[in-house]
Amino acid sequence: MRSLGLIWLSLRLGVLNALQYRADFFIQLFQSLVGLGTALAAVALVFGQTDELGGWSRDELIALVGVFLLVGGLINVVIRPSMERLMEGVRLGTLDFTLTKPADAQLLVSVRQVEVWRLIDVALGTVVIVIGIARLGERVGPERAVAFGLVLVAGVAIIYSFLLILSTLAFWLVRLENILVIFGSMYEAGRWPVGLYPPWLRVALTLVVPVAFAITVPVETLVGRLEPMTLVTTVGLALAFLVGSRWFWKFGLRHYTGASA
Repeated sequence: MRSLGLIWLSLRLGVLNALQYRADFFIQLFQSLVGLGTALAAVALVFGQTDELGGWSRDELIALVGVFLLVGGLINVVIRPSMERLMEGVRLGTLDFTLTKPADAQLLVSVRQVEVWRLIDVALGTVVIVIGIARLGERVGPERAVAFGLVLVAGVAIIYSFLLILSTLAFWLVRLENILVIFGSMYEAGRWPVGLYPPWLRVALTLVVPVAFAITVPVETLVGRLEPMTLVTTVGLALAFLVGSRWFWKFGLRHYTGASA
């Protein structure tokens, strides 16, 4: 309950800070609508020439665009900005102030920065997913919906853990901001099913930068493509990532010298 209270407090502070710059809402809304329009236009362009793409139908790819926006929004609301603040805190030594607080340090650094207007992407993604599901019709039942939610949470957990591991490298390396830029570029590739890419890129988006587990796998659950073993593997991998990132975070803290270094 205490952890939930800290998360809620951080969200409230993020909202209050965002309300000071309300024009940012319209800028973010415009950017999100442009991004959504571009993604849907690409889908329409492709399916203007063919009835399916690598076994994927138009409606399935619409649902994938929705998941792409939803997960991207969740990452950019709190995960990515908080990891950027973490790396900056390690570099400047200001992480000391977080470590002295009577709460779990990993939780504090994970919700330290909230960009609330990014929730627009979450809302738009949810709407697009609902539209995609509606167009798929009877093919999506309660069991698939529950499995979709489970895999989606697991995918976000994998991405969070992956970014935490990358950010923890700041305890040894300097100026890692470009790593998050590279991750953002790799994430953009997730707007299309991973199976459409060449084998080397498919492996990179699955094992090196685990974008596939956050976007393609949840949509495969919705459309009935996902094998039960893949679902179990995804959930197990999420747990492994959470435990591994927790261990690596504590290991990194032992190498943090603070502002006095």
